[in-house]
Amino acid sequence: MQIRLFRPEDAAQIAQLFHDTVRGVNVRDYSIAQVQAWSPDDLYFRDWATVCSGRFTYVADAGGLILGFGELESNGHIDCFYCHKDYQRRGVGRAIYQAIEAKARELQIDRVFTEASITAKPFFQTLGFEIVAEQQVSCRGETFINYRMEKTFSI
Repeated sequence: MQIRLFRPEDAAQIAQLFHDTVRGVNVRDYSIAQVQAWSPDDLYFRDWATVCSGRFTYVADAGGLILGFGELESNGHIDCFYCHKDYQRRGVGRAIYQAIEAKARELQIDRVFTEASITAKPFFQTLGFEIVAEQQVSCRGETFINYRMEKTFSI
């Protein structure tokens, strides 16, 4: 597995990974209606190529199969962060996060933050993130619980 930056040709595979993971993994913690709103059947509700290219998006690539991805914005915000539903708990997320934190340090960012799902909260806690607040967010007519989380470090 290689951790590398996103390429535009990764967009379709990332969109499918996002969709399959939300529908196949996050459904443990959210209702069917919530995951359908979170990841609608139209995978291209988001312009994946444009958004991922505009951020430091790291992908875990195993011979052309993308096992996960995470997006770091220049202010330290970690937006989308997903591991393929069939490759959970195999070190993929940790490897992606290490690349993100290394980039944040290179950019002299001393705080990274995210909005973690119920499902992802324990993963981020193992990386040293702390919960700032539980919150309710709305998406396509559904309300979700997630957690504002952050991690600070010295640069």
